[in-house]
Amino acid sequence: MIPRYSRPEMVAIWSPETKFKIWYEIEAHACDAMADLGVIPRENAEAVWKAKDVDFDVARIDEIEAVTKHDVIAFLTHLAEHVGSEEARFVHQGMTSSDVLDTCLNVQLVRAADLLLAGVDKVLAALKKRAYEHKDTVRVGRSHGIHAEPTTMGLTFARFYAEMDRNKNRLEKARWEVATGAISGAVGTFANIDPAVEEHVCAKLGLRPEPISTQVIPRDRHAMFFATLGVIASSIENIAIEIRHMQRTEVLEGAEFFSMGQKGSSAMPHKKNPVLTENLTGLARLVRMAVIPAMENVALWHERDISHSSVERGIGPDATVTLDFALHRLAGVVEKMLIFPENMLDNMNKFPGLVMSQRVLLALTQAGVSREDAYTMVQRNALKVWEERVDFREQLLADADVVAALGEDGINEKFDMGYHTKHVDTIFARVFGK
Repeated sequence: MIPRYSRPEMVAIWSPETKFKIWYEIEAHACDAMADLGVIPRENAEAVWKAKDVDFDVARIDEIEAVTKHDVIAFLTHLAEHVGSEEARFVHQGMTSSDVLDTCLNVQLVRAADLLLAGVDKVLAALKKRAYEHKDTVRVGRSHGIHAEPTTMGLTFARFYAEMDRNKNRLEKARWEVATGAISGAVGTFANIDPAVEEHVCAKLGLRPEPISTQVIPRDRHAMFFATLGVIASSIENIAIEIRHMQRTEVLEGAEFFSMGQKGSSAMPHKKNPVLTENLTGLARLVRMAVIPAMENVALWHERDISHSSVERGIGPDATVTLDFALHRLAGVVEKMLIFPENMLDNMNKFPGLVMSQRVLLALTQAGVSREDAYTMVQRNALKVWEERVDFREQLLADADVVAALGEDGINEKFDMGYHTKHVDTIFARVFGK
């Protein structure tokens, strides 16, 4: 976690203080459930709650772990220092370390998912606002980086909205999938602990009992979670690259907001660089780095090994903190983004009328010309526009074959810009609802 790319709300979820607080709640709720079952004395379960307002001493736990070489044992030892050794003797009864570690991890991932969903909502709100603002702002669509046919800036924002809305749905499902807990004992058989304890702990922590665990919660759940984060990061990059392209000097159809006093270059005072969206491309790479290790964590030896543990200690906080920051940065970029409609029209008219080539092609075929001949007729005029920057419509009007097939009025009619935007409202209704 790099402070430069972190928000304190997400960082707090992964702090040692938060982790130990969750560990404590797991153990205390488990004691309550065992007391309900008559497995341990009620007074011992109640004694554990004496530590409910304790700020666990991270340095002290680390000191104990330096000797025990076991983090959960170190925590339990420190807990006994607060509760009392005799009172705490039933803590962790019938449990294994992974019961605490895995259940805690999933609580943290659920909390992280809630913050990420809030970030997605912020991006969606910004995209929707800009989409309606520029619903009818015409710009040229590009395929392979080359002018294709007219579209609108609103449709550009709308398609990013639809993509991010799909990501919200994916993240909600990933949150649900990872929201399980396990208090099932050494190899998941409940041999030394009643399944009712697991049910009680999970209910208190907002989780569902894992249907079948071994010594760990199955890691396909986590693989799905981190894969979803990777997809969301890729969508962030998709939007960022479009904005970066729009800000290129020779394009300049849109740009990041440039604040008062901001500097673009240490050497060239004229520069306005798309640093925020370039940064988003980089952050997306960092989030995606977590995906393959999460996939590789699925395969563990027998009932468990700990090859996944060191990986998750890194990718859990790193991926969620980075994605959280990226979502909020993207929302800010979209909210403040500058749009230049005049430049959009200028760019489209660099090759006057050329974007109407398909409509002319289709009209020729409908007029009885074979597709092969029609393509030849349109292309020979289009190439002159490429090479000489002449007006496409004028070239068609000077082509006897095209005039013979369509007539002058038929040619002129094919250059109505509204033809390409007539279904914008239909698309918006599909994306945003009526």
